[in-house]
Amino acid sequence: MDEIISLEKTYNNGNPFPKALRELLYLAGKRCYVLAYYSDSQAEMQEMAREDLADYELSIPRPFYVVDVYNAHDQFLFIYLDEGKDNPTLYEAVFEGDPRGWVHSLDCSLAGFIGSQLSSYLRGENPF
Repeated sequence: MDEIISLEKTYNNGNPFPKALRELLYLAGKRCYVLAYYSDSQAEMQEMAREDLADYELSIPRPFYVVDVYNAHDQFLFIYLDEGKDNPTLYEAVFEGDPRGWVHSLDCSLAGFIGSQLSSYLRGENPF
């Protein structure tokens, strides 16, 4: 819980994360290889994603939290922390080459995405 509170202080001005994110982080624990990409911690993954944005001269002006980083650091999934929802909408940032724009909604909630990934895994499919 201490790590989650620290992340909330850093990335959400001390405000609690949306319930779905808090639950995900709590259940994943401190060392979840799926949620930390190649990072040693959630905080490191957040910083890496923000550095990648800066490398592409891009920014996201609203408070956000990166849930997954993939494709050699030029894409990530994230939620906005200021939506005021317990189960926020999931967004994708693709730094170049996506006709939908570099930030777009995936038209699903964070919990919905997690559920679909778990269902894939339980069917024996690769959820990634």
